[in-house]
Amino acid sequence: MRRFLPEWHPQWGVLLAWPDPETDWADHLAEAEQCYLDILAALLDHEHVLLVCRNESLHNRIQRLVAQRGISAERLKLVIADYNDTWARDFGPLAVEIDESVELLDYTFTGWGGKFDASRDNALNSALPWSLPLRPQQLVLEGGAVDTDGLGHLLTTRHCLRNPNRNPTLSEQELTDLLKAQLGVKDIWWLDHGELEGDDTDAHVDTLARFVDARTLAYVQCTDSSDSHYPALQRMEQELQALAHAHHLTLVPLPLPTAQYSREGERLPATYANFLITNEKILLPVYGCETDQPAMDALAAVAGERTVTPVNCRVLIEQHGSLHCVTMQLPQGAL
Repeated sequence: MRRFLPEWHPQWGVLLAWPDPETDWADHLAEAEQCYLDILAALLDHEHVLLVCRNESLHNRIQRLVAQRGISAERLKLVIADYNDTWARDFGPLAVEIDESVELLDYTFTGWGGKFDASRDNALNSALPWSLPLRPQQLVLEGGAVDTDGLGHLLTTRHCLRNPNRNPTLSEQELTDLLKAQLGVKDIWWLDHGELEGDDTDAHVDTLARFVDARTLAYVQCTDSSDSHYPALQRMEQELQALAHAHHLTLVPLPLPTAQYSREGERLPATYANFLITNEKILLPVYGCETDQPAMDALAAVAGERTVTPVNCRVLIEQHGSLHCVTMQLPQGAL
């Protein structure tokens, strides 16, 4: 019996890769470091973090910054390794339960279909000190492209998984069969609509719609008919409503954040769906705008015993991702 573990499965902790001058954060480095420290503060009070950095100098810098912020480093495990950038969600391993044991699946990461060099990112998992078996997979797949309820259903988007820049030789049926066999899912719930401007990922589902628990889906809702996202997100909402009706799910609309722009005037892919579920919290990315509080309230209403903790991720969207994109949860026993 094989099962793709949902995000709320008991965690050892979270994988992160530190931003440095060799990553795309070079132009926003001070802000990016502060954001990562905020993430560490929100995580290390209740679970472990496996934090990858490039060299000994950065190892020492991180220790110093963590100490200066008054963050306990008791649960922090620093590892020196090489990487291209910091999108741990997409190069980190996916966890599957096989009978009574857990394995980590190391999928092929190509920089979202070859848009960016990702060769060192793709090699990173094999350099990390896992206690669980790590199984390399030839299939091109990013963690942000899939979500699961833990009950055998996989939520994803056709625009990403069926994009010819990922696995062009596979038919949809062949891809479906592979995902079912490797992840142990019985049904794939495809979304055909929804994408955010400025998104490099070809519509990762973790920017659009996410399971909060096995019966609850939170999603990005656009109610402003003058917004460029309105037509596609309205159609996505209709798809999700049909899905919820068929499978008795609760839908939780999250507001589309107030439009955020880069210095060059480019719209940035701000989204509240990019939250991270941990053992005790839901870390919610916020952007310093008027929609932050309504998003917090909506998620808090369905968070159960978990505390919704806001983390200012305005700088992360400058590189077209957010909080979930830079983190990957790791199951108990991973290290």
